[in-house]
Amino acid sequence: MVSSTRPIVLVTGASSGIGAALAREAAKDGHDVVLVARRREPMQALAAELKALGAESTIILADLSKPGAAAALMQDIEARGIVIDTLINNAGLGETARFDQSDPERLAAMLQVNIVALTELTRLMLPKMVARRRGRIMLLASTAAFQPGPHMAVYYASKAYVLSFGQAIAYELRVTGVTVTTLCPGPTATEFVEVAQMESTGLFNSPMPVMSAADVARLGYAALKAGRPVIVTGLVNKIIAMSTRFSPPSVLLAIASHLSRRRDAAARP
Repeated sequence: MVSSTRPIVLVTGASSGIGAALAREAAKDGHDVVLVARRREPMQALAAELKALGAESTIILADLSKPGAAAALMQDIEARGIVIDTLINNAGLGETARFDQSDPERLAAMLQVNIVALTELTRLMLPKMVARRRGRIMLLASTAAFQPGPHMAVYYASKAYVLSFGQAIAYELRVTGVTVTTLCPGPTATEFVEVAQMESTGLFNSPMPVMSAADVARLGYAALKAGRPVIVTGLVNKIIAMSTRFSPPSVLLAIASHLSRRRDAAARP
């Protein structure tokens, strides 16, 4: 990191999708960037793109599905003498399957990335931000956070944790100069859809609008800069999220099951 004057943002899960798009927003906003993910090549390509926007990038390989990865990442950052002004906890995993038929190792990795690493990294970064009385944190949740989700039970539950956690610490930190923003996108066109085997689900085969990663990042980054505690991107997504407060649980479960279930799994019990 060659700049000593530009603020620095750290983005996890920065190799593609919303993470890469958020890194672009930060670069356009005058930040240097620390890119964190498992794959080097996509981050190298992104770093070259950000260079053209005037941003220097530091690439750190990290697998946040491994226990202790957040602490190791923090040690690496401190060893490099990097001061993080903004933390974007974007990394996430998902899986589409009935719970008893899901891969136990995948579930463990999902919990580690979506909940444990996110929580640990936030806890490790916060004290220095509070001491400086400035800093921003973004947590990536989802509209899935607003209701339970059959066929993606652990993913939905993990995002409910992120939303609850984010709102709570945003309130705790309201007089410290540090803000916490929880971003809740709806269906978004990213690599995540393929990795989580969601291409054939109702979420991506229905009249519901699918946003681009660039649009989600633009709206989310604006909310981050404004210090908003929660941002749901897209009008339809906002309406759906609000409607969960008034809909009977049985209706919510039926709708979520229909939207989350893979068509190639429809014949399964």
